[in-house]
Amino acid sequence: MITRIKTDDGLVSQVYNGDNRDHTKDIIQIIQNELAPLLIGEDASQIEKLWEKMFLKTLSHQQRKLVLEAIACVDTALWDLLGKACSSNVSTLLGGYRQSLPIISIAGYYEKDKTLNDLAREMDWLKNNGMAGCKVKVGGLSPKEDAARVAAARDGAGADFILAVDANRGWNVQDAIKFAHLIEDLDISWFEEPCHWYDDAFMMAQVRKQTHIPINAGQSEMSGHGVRRLLAADAVDYVNLDASESGGITEWRRVAGMCAVHGVKMAHHEEPQIATHMLAAVAHGSYVECFANLERDPLWPRLVANRPSIKDGTIEVPQGPGFDLEFDADFIKKYRVDQ
Repeated sequence: MITRIKTDDGLVSQVYNGDNRDHTKDIIQIIQNELAPLLIGEDASQIEKLWEKMFLKTLSHQQRKLVLEAIACVDTALWDLLGKACSSNVSTLLGGYRQSLPIISIAGYYEKDKTLNDLAREMDWLKNNGMAGCKVKVGGLSPKEDAARVAAARDGAGADFILAVDANRGWNVQDAIKFAHLIEDLDISWFEEPCHWYDDAFMMAQVRKQTHIPINAGQSEMSGHGVRRLLAADAVDYVNLDASESGGITEWRRVAGMCAVHGVKMAHHEEPQIATHMLAAVAHGSYVECFANLERDPLWPRLVANRPSIKDGTIEVPQGPGFDLEFDADFIKKYRVDQ
């Protein structure tokens, strides 16, 4: 979703958020009909105040998850405006800790007729195309079968390649521990969402006690309050809260502060166009994620101006004002659904 905000002194923000393919029009309607009337005429620099006004909509709304996604779109655009007003990139506004970060790809998916050799070649291809690492999908097979896939990925990538695994809440505690023990000697950077959704914090805490592989979770949470639950359970070493799913940059910043106090590192689920700025801003930021598959994120590779520089597994933080995004207008016009 592309969000534009104009101020009366001529500043214009344009950002994009989200990976929600099923409810895009619903989110747009919430922005236009419920959030915009709260903001028109307000001071765009008062981001915390505006966030609080929008968040009140979630308290009685039937679709509060969609409201939080709508808030995220507006909040991201407000941070972009603030950066433009201050002639600063968002990363500097949020802390400005570093100017570059490692970038990894979300890949290694299950595919029909895909062999272990194919998976190994995929990792080699990612490495040769500028990625520092890969987050490989697991949790859909038995622990033994998925461990063989991870071993093949390590063989294809080599020892100097960041390798993480993501089970998408695929296993019970016993299978998650069994899998972790099978891959512990493969230098795995994190084991993401190992356990089923219904009691994940408690279950992940048990897995975490039984393996030295760091545990990552947070992308399934809707707010910082959900992350607080993970921290209270001692369930995680990394938190990858998705700003576009949880109310935007403002809420992500709060979570980053909370995690810093607990000694937990920050990641971010997808969305390199905003995640680069956020993760580079804090001392405990880790890796930027992107998709190798254009079908999942067709827009980011088509940012035609000020495109982030990626070289040798590192992404540079864009230095222009705001998020420093400029879009391929013809591409947007071709695929636009909200006229």
